[in-house]
Amino acid sequence: MISPDALAEHVRAALSDAGLPDRQPSFERPRQREHGDWATNVALTLAKRVGRSPRDIAQHIADRLTDVEGIERVEVAGPGFLNFHLSTAAFADVVRTAVRQGPAWGRDGAWRGRVNVEFVSANPTGPLHVGHGRQAALGDALANLLDATGWDVTREYYFNDAGTQMAHFGESVAAALRGQDPPPDGYRGAYIRELAAQLEADGVIQADVREVAYRAMLDRIKRTLDQFGVHFDVYFGERELHTSGAVERVIARLRAGGHVYDSGGAVWLRTTDFGDDKDRVLVRSDGLPTYFAADCAYLGHKAARGFDRCVYVWGADHHGYINRVMAIARAEELGDDLVEIVLHQFVNLYRGGEAVRMSKRTGEMITFDELLEEVGVDAARYTFLRFSNEVEIDFDIAEVVRQAKDNPVFYVQYSHARIAGIMRTATERGVEPGSVDQAPLEVLTAGAEVELIRRIGTYPDVVRLAAEGRAPHKVARYGEELAEAFHKFYTECQVVSDDTDLTRARYWLCVAARQTLVNALALLGVSAPDRM
Repeated sequence: MISPDALAEHVRAALSDAGLPDRQPSFERPRQREHGDWATNVALTLAKRVGRSPRDIAQHIADRLTDVEGIERVEVAGPGFLNFHLSTAAFADVVRTAVRQGPAWGRDGAWRGRVNVEFVSANPTGPLHVGHGRQAALGDALANLLDATGWDVTREYYFNDAGTQMAHFGESVAAALRGQDPPPDGYRGAYIRELAAQLEADGVIQADVREVAYRAMLDRIKRTLDQFGVHFDVYFGERELHTSGAVERVIARLRAGGHVYDSGGAVWLRTTDFGDDKDRVLVRSDGLPTYFAADCAYLGHKAARGFDRCVYVWGADHHGYINRVMAIARAEELGDDLVEIVLHQFVNLYRGGEAVRMSKRTGEMITFDELLEEVGVDAARYTFLRFSNEVEIDFDIAEVVRQAKDNPVFYVQYSHARIAGIMRTATERGVEPGSVDQAPLEVLTAGAEVELIRRIGTYPDVVRLAAEGRAPHKVARYGEELAEAFHKFYTECQVVSDDTDLTRARYWLCVAARQTLVNALALLGVSAPDRM
């Protein structure tokens, strides 16, 4: 299907031919099908500037677009809107393009730079919980979208393997090994006792507890993420920033730049000069560097590795950290474009409408592992991703696992399985579809056929907009709309029939729809089963 970018170039050429000022038009889908496939208000935006009526300008543009390939007609509507109706050949081209490009359908190969996406980054002091699961799904889907739109993506997990939290964690496990309660600032929970039992079985001695315990917990986190289909390119420990001298070097750089001062025995960064609400401590009065100092070193380390963009995916409770991280980038003169923060809201867990707060097994928090055991990877991922990261999610386990049409993940996956079933039927009945280039796709003129093709044709735009807006939920909702369009097509149009040309054309339309569903679900990290 002729793209909005291509239409924009034709409109700009028409403006030039008509002696009108250049203007980059924007396009949107008309709400009503009879109003065409694309619409623009470019004539209205020019009217005041050139002193002519919008309809007159729109008519001049329309008159110059009568012979453009892929456009059947252009109509002037209302006060001066331009409605574009695409040709049958343009719709046929959508099917051919989706089939030819296969897994590359919807992807943009333009080089945009190197991006580091850091997400989850939970400290290895306990197992992942449900909130971490949402962040894992969101971060991974964002990385997929950035990869699909031309970015060279590195997925990174940053964890604390130094400092007081790790000391408290090690002391807690050591206490459990001795059969004692954890210290006042320690960690409690069944997982501490389970980890202690594991280490005891492995013959770990007390002196080794802190190091071995944190590595064992990190391994557990990695296993959970691996089960969830999330794989990181880099696991980066805070300790490296201290042992390599990176923390000392960044403080020295910031001091040389005039941004560091000493007060009350501590070392401070003047972050208020860069938009923060108060200055931040880099080194405490006891001589120990703060987590913030490590954050400064870590951002510098990312910049030194050559990333053009550093995306941090955080929970909404980290909102107060945004200004201080931006202040680091500004103080280091790295530019405002280097750092990007994506926040997500929390997850409320329910079962049949009743709030779920405790694990039945342990009587404590529900771990992400337990949720995955109950609902599965696909259902968890899709449910996390079909909502904007700006809203809280009410995750009802009973609803998520229910196999019914009004369950979105089931509905979308079942559409793919149904297409696979149609193609098996075609093979069983001896259908010889030939190649998509030979198929008589121009016979696909029924309303349900055209609407399905229109949905397929919007997929590249959905991917682009979802990537630009850091909004994977747009892909999930698109998958539901595509499944709905396919269901209507399936209900109204018999694919395998005595009409050879129509069978071949509808067969390849099914292939195009199937490929689009596969690609969309892959961006979300959700499988596309052939049978359900």
